[in-house]
Amino acid sequence: MNKSRRKEIEKAMELLEEAQGIIESCRDEEQDSYDNLPESIQDGERGQSMDEAISALDDCVENIEGAIESASEAIE
Repeated sequence: MNKSRRKEIEKAMELLEEAQGIIESCRDEEQDSYDNLPESIQDGERGQSMDEAISALDDCVENIEGAIESASEAIE
């Protein structure tokens, strides 16, 4: 891979890392909100929806980590 494409991929990796940080922050805030709900609400529709969102954000973070790893392998 040439130097120019390598730099572009490194730039993309930086953007992915930034996006990952934003998503992790949102996930953590949602988790804190969920944890502070009364148990009766956690068990209800609202709590279930929040729990599903947290899980989806976890999956997103894992997928971004995988993308970063793959990009890193590509420029080695």
